[in-house]
Amino acid sequence: MARAYWALFAGQFRSVTAYRASFAVELFSNLGVIVFDVLAVLVLFSVTRTLGGFTVREVLVMVSLTACTFALADLAVGNIERVKTYVRSGRLDTVLLRPLGALPQLLLMDMPLKKVSRSLFALAVLAVALHLAGVTWTPARAALLAATVAGAVTFFGAFFVAGASVAFWWVESGELANSVTYGGREFAGYPVPVFEGWFRNTFAYGLGFAFVGYHPALALLGRADPLGLPAWSGWAAPLVALPAAGAAAAVWRLGIRHYRSTGS
Repeated sequence: MARAYWALFAGQFRSVTAYRASFAVELFSNLGVIVFDVLAVLVLFSVTRTLGGFTVREVLVMVSLTACTFALADLAVGNIERVKTYVRSGRLDTVLLRPLGALPQLLLMDMPLKKVSRSLFALAVLAVALHLAGVTWTPARAALLAATVAGAVTFFGAFFVAGASVAFWWVESGELANSVTYGGREFAGYPVPVFEGWFRNTFAYGLGFAFVGYHPALALLGRADPLGLPAWSGWAAPLVALPAAGAAAAVWRLGIRHYRSTGS
């Protein structure tokens, strides 16, 4: 089975690197997303000294944590958004006929290798942001950083899978799902006190996006939460990935059982 999955990945790799110049251009162009994330923060701080009570270096830690983990999740499972084309055309039938898991097949068949450069660059930006913020490193904080990256990647990946699963019932569901996934990404990159009311409560705590970058950053920086959540919330933040992954897996399995092909 491992050899079968490897064959799918190898075939995808050969196809995307067949035109080397085009592949190289795409690798370079994907860096722009992270660059604009950083530039957006710098533009905001050109007109203010603090944002939600945090300095530019502290906000850069939050933004880079979110950008890095989202880029890694997008590289790993972001292409699951293409499942709607498989459902619409009936090509999902071929995937289901193979003696392999449907989800791993779909991920390996269209893996966006051109986004590797974005992920590596995002990791570099995160390392620079943590250095500039003057984080006092201890074994516990190093472990928290590793757990935060793993948890946030799983968390964002769960939203990708859950959003794509809606296509089993509503094929043209892309914009609805993206409004939550990508909207949550933008929300997670900034201090939660910037937002207010139902919007903050929904995205920060209802959907859990505050536990991707904001609360782990507070723990790494040794800052108290202005909104009053206890300090341990930052250390427990990676656990938000567990219910998210469980919910996404349940929705995916339900969608697969619901699938009835195109009828053609």
